[in-house]
Amino acid sequence: MRAGFALILVAVLGACGGDAGGGGDDGVTPDTAGIKPPGRGFQLQSPNIDIQPGQEITYCWYFRTPNTVPMAITRWSSSMTPGSHHMIMYTSKTDIKPVGSVSAADCGALAGGAGNFPVWTYSAQTPEDNLQLPTDDGTGKPLAVEVAANQAGFIQMHYLNASDTPIQVHVTVTGDALDEGAAYTRTAAYVTYNGNINIPALTSNYTQSMSCTVPATSKFWRMSTHAHKQATHTAVKDGPAMVFESINWERPGAASWTDATPFYTFASGKLTYECTWNNPTTHPIKTGDSAQTDEMCMASGYFFPATQPAFCYNNVML
Repeated sequence: MRAGFALILVAVLGACGGDAGGGGDDGVTPDTAGIKPPGRGFQLQSPNIDIQPGQEITYCWYFRTPNTVPMAITRWSSSMTPGSHHMIMYTSKTDIKPVGSVSAADCGALAGGAGNFPVWTYSAQTPEDNLQLPTDDGTGKPLAVEVAANQAGFIQMHYLNASDTPIQVHVTVTGDALDEGAAYTRTAAYVTYNGNINIPALTSNYTQSMSCTVPATSKFWRMSTHAHKQATHTAVKDGPAMVFESINWERPGAASWTDATPFYTFASGKLTYECTWNNPTTHPIKTGDSAQTDEMCMASGYFFPATQPAFCYNNVML
């Protein structure tokens, strides 16, 4: 692996464990790699990593955001080089690993342990992705994700090199922020994770469902799912009502709502997430990071008004 520290806007890469530097209050410094940074916000780019032919691996790159004041992000955008299956940007209360480091160990939603579980903040499963948050919460205010000054976090990057030559990969994430002092309504992530997947050998149409409590009075503006290649169907339900479903594990898409649509409220007070799989192998398939040999079942979305993100493990809110 080659981890040449060519970062946009993030002086954190200069030394492991160092503070974010440069960018001033707006978190913006000159773009050194030809990728345009936001007018106000921040931009992160992971170091280049070499992936060998046939290699599948998940890496995490650990950062501190360069903004020196809290920011309200109203748009996320990302770019993944060829070979990337997905990326997830997490934030955390403290550094889980040294800033600037790249690691395949303890790289996921449960890293950090109790008290410092990472918070799913933004994700993408397409090479180029843009997520514009709703500009009207129903009262005329935009929705925004709050990012603290010098925020700790990491980007999880899942790679599969299906070619017969090495490839070099990296991920870029940009957050566009409101002007300082602008009014907004806070939105945050709602994420579920099935940690007890156990698909028996030689089975078809095997389904597991879990249900999680939804914050009272919450409204959702986006919802999707995440699974691996054995999945034939993923779904999010509100009691018996179907909220979102997909038959494409790799590009599931998403349901989106706005004030005009309108936003979605879970009438049952619970969100049920469900995955169906086929297992043609002679051994059970369990929860894991590999898109080839393991499985996942997750629901991910955004809700408001929010005081903090919501994470549900199996059917327990943490």
